[in-house]
Amino acid sequence: MSQRVLTTESGAPVADNQNSATAGVGGPLLLQDQHLLEKLARFNRERIPERVVHARGSGAYGYFEVTDDVTGFTKAAFLSEVGKRTETFIRFSTVADSLGGADAVRDPRGFALKFYTEEGNYDLVGNNTPVFFIKDPIKFPDFIHSQKRDPFTGKQEPDNVWDFWAHSPESTHQITWLFGDRGIPASYRHMHGFGSHTYQWTNEAGEAFFVKYHFKTNQGIRSLSAEQAAELVGKDANSHQTDLLQAIERGVNPSWTLYVQIMPAAEAADYRFNPFDLTKVWPHADYPLQRVGRLVLDRNPDNVFAEVEQAAFSPNNFVPGIGPSPDKMLQGRLFAYADAHRYRLGVNHTLLPVNAPRATTAQNYGRDGFMATRNGSRHDKNYEPNSYQGPAQTDAALSAPLAIHGWTGTHETPAHVKDDDFFQAGELYRLMSEDEKGRLVANIAGSLSQVSREDVVEKNVAHFAAADPEYGRRVAEAVAALRD
Repeated sequence: MSQRVLTTESGAPVADNQNSATAGVGGPLLLQDQHLLEKLARFNRERIPERVVHARGSGAYGYFEVTDDVTGFTKAAFLSEVGKRTETFIRFSTVADSLGGADAVRDPRGFALKFYTEEGNYDLVGNNTPVFFIKDPIKFPDFIHSQKRDPFTGKQEPDNVWDFWAHSPESTHQITWLFGDRGIPASYRHMHGFGSHTYQWTNEAGEAFFVKYHFKTNQGIRSLSAEQAAELVGKDANSHQTDLLQAIERGVNPSWTLYVQIMPAAEAADYRFNPFDLTKVWPHADYPLQRVGRLVLDRNPDNVFAEVEQAAFSPNNFVPGIGPSPDKMLQGRLFAYADAHRYRLGVNHTLLPVNAPRATTAQNYGRDGFMATRNGSRHDKNYEPNSYQGPAQTDAALSAPLAIHGWTGTHETPAHVKDDDFFQAGELYRLMSEDEKGRLVANIAGSLSQVSREDVVEKNVAHFAAADPEYGRRVAEAVAALRD
């Protein structure tokens, strides 16, 4: 095979890629060296803003295969028949640290999945936990600020982390997840994934159901202790990326089984707690898991920047048969995620190969902007309606309408019978074995004992005690022992 010719961005051949042009041997560089200037200028612009959260991530392609009939609950075409396969792309991530952070840390993991369906891309954005720290998106910037690097010290501060949690009792349930045995997954392959939010499914008859997604790993759950994680970070800060890449390259294709919990929409109003509260789970005794299909990852991206860093997931990318719910955190993310990608990648980020539809073609009147590559021909109009056979609306709603009533304003969500911030955290604690409880308490105390303000420690201990008196007492004793 003949050697290809190196060229400039404009396609001109490069004569010398080892030496810059100078004014004589050993002389100063020349401004006319177009190849040098182009290389340096492009190099200065290679990086784009990293994600504010979920900056450190890994991705893979695969497919989703339907194994069970769910057409009674949703009209989504990619779920329409048993055996049907849809191409997917997934991005796993840590949440709090920067792009250069380590993988094996105590942090929730992002579990963002893109289905390239024939009705358009469907994005399901979740985590490896079924709950989250807060229930209202207005608190999200403050929460993330408390978890990120302090503006003065330049590092994550336990004082900030626990001070926010002390004033946010709804975080108690997620804290119990995070500091438990599953707080540091051994790899991305060995953890569950959850849609976390409540979504809406609508069937062909127009009947609405609320659903929660559960992706159960078929590799089995494997997690790390704090000591094991610290050792692994010292050996390979990219441990989870390494594991995922090498497993797929070896043909050991990781897989998950998707289950859903399904609540008829009419039951939501009278449920014993707010079913749209992201800090709570639906007990399986009330809404059992129903199998839907399996997710298989079988191909690594060829270029991490192009396909993982530029991958854009927006929970408002729905398809017919799937829609939003009154979940406040989901409602906030419907705007925030898409807006973040427009900032990071530009308004035309949906034209990038990893984000563009694959089983259908996007047809709309969006034009221009930075990096526009799909502006149409002389025959295509950029307005609608028109008389030139341009794309037109279907008049078919993607999902069932949500009933609303009452006065506008900033309202607290009305309390249900068991709508407190501690009940489910206590239930989770009491489900644990004695060894699991001991590790949970040790993990929390190891972090909480670093907090300098005694009132912040006391507020957090009170939250654990409200969940379960033994839970609070043991955390208090463990913190005191570490401070002696």
